[in-house]
Amino acid sequence: MLSENNQNKLGRIVHEFQFEHAMDYLKKSVRQGIRLSKKEIESYNEIGSSRIGGDPDLPTMIEWPVDSDGTPMTFLAQLSLRELVPHEASELLPVKGMLYFFVGVDEPAYGIEHKVIYLSEDKLQEANRYHSPEVTALEGEFTGYRVSARSTMEPPNYGYVDYEIVEDDEHDYEQYEELCFKLNDENSNDLAVMFGYPSTQHGDCEYEAALHLLTGQQYNYSMESAMEKITDHFKGNADRAKQEVQDTLLLLALDSDQDVGFCWWDAGELQFYIRKEDLLAGNFANTYCSLYSS
Repeated sequence: MLSENNQNKLGRIVHEFQFEHAMDYLKKSVRQGIRLSKKEIESYNEIGSSRIGGDPDLPTMIEWPVDSDGTPMTFLAQLSLRELVPHEASELLPVKGMLYFFVGVDEPAYGIEHKVIYLSEDKLQEANRYHSPEVTALEGEFTGYRVSARSTMEPPNYGYVDYEIVEDDEHDYEQYEELCFKLNDENSNDLAVMFGYPSTQHGDCEYEAALHLLTGQQYNYSMESAMEKITDHFKGNADRAKQEVQDTLLLLALDSDQDVGFCWWDAGELQFYIRKEDLLAGNFANTYCSLYSS
């Protein structure tokens, strides 16, 4: 649910773009998100800042994650929760500590091997720059960038939007996109988003992730089939199954970026999902990773 400040901001922007016909829909569908943008190349002079690419800051007690073949995973990001806390969507996250994201080989595009690690504040006291192994799963050198966080409103994108609602005789999809850019303050330095909408063509990412997280089964590109299996998991409770899909959250969507060196297939997006129940419990051991590329 949007904060009061964001509801007021949404109203102003909708009025500015004359999209009052879609106001009720946007109030229900816009998500509170956090965007992460490049500030500068990481100098490693300060331990514990939010960073994408490069090397992480880890205490010596933490072993570098490896994939099922024993190959070291590639470090993607570390996010200081202190830097995320001031933002509206941060109420879902622990107040302090650090989140780390690692990935294995990014093929196939579903069920990608990965690791999300949460370390509490007290475990970070002995953290130092931990140089990446010479060879990791993605085979490349990735430049570390310090990132800054900002609150955003994330409206449904092309894979999720209800075109019949946002388009009418006076408004087309391009005008809707302009409204979206205004709502989330999108800029060329954006590297990642938390709790928004994943990039996709079919709007079914949460079904895929929920199915895997709950049952371990692979998605067959049928939302109806996935719902049947999730409902079966909850012993026929269709309402519980529907809520579970709604509560499957985009923990992090990491974009391709030439400066950092990340390129997900054809300049796509790497996505991490988590159940809301696990997120609120601070359990990051049960996550799902997939990839979207046009």
